[in-house]
Amino acid sequence: MAIFVSGTGTNMENIARRVQSGDLDCEIALVVCDNRAAYALERARRFGLKCIVIEREDFKNKAEFDRVITEKLREQRVDGILLAGFMRILGPDFVRSWRWKILNIHPSLLPKYPGVHAIREAFEAKEKDTGVTIHFVDEGVDTGPIILQRKVPIEHGDTLEALEARVHATEYELYPEAIKLFLAGKLVVEKEGVKIVQ
Repeated sequence: MAIFVSGTGTNMENIARRVQSGDLDCEIALVVCDNRAAYALERARRFGLKCIVIEREDFKNKAEFDRVITEKLREQRVDGILLAGFMRILGPDFVRSWRWKILNIHPSLLPKYPGVHAIREAFEAKEKDTGVTIHFVDEGVDTGPIILQRKVPIEHGDTLEALEARVHATEYELYPEAIKLFLAGKLVVEKEGVKIVQ
């Protein structure tokens, strides 16, 4: 597997710990980061993970950027991609070439609150709950078939920081569950959505 990151890398670290402990039966072949300053790179190095930094600004267009990433993934014989706080939209050709092999984690109950500020938007809208969604990536933004979702209540008197902490704690549980289903070949994408087969 390859893990794509842009920021602090807490979900990546959680996955790396689970792989190290044997809870997730896969190898992290590569960490792809689009931000030289990301703290995720430091976390990845602590786990001895192979990292590459590919910044969009270094390429004349998005297609070239996506092509170089694909080359690096092929070199490492990557079978699947885990987006863990990767803040860049992947091009449609890239997504098609990895059809139903890219998983993403999103901090809301999609289709509600897609995009970057999902936790804050749910909090400010005074929702009763928000949650975490794990989904396959398609050509849209946070629109791919949903694998798993879990609610996180927004409690009376909550602060945004307290809610964020509970959402992240839920992410650390739910993402590994979805990854296990993916690794076991139990996820089938149908017209109605993702079917989990036994």
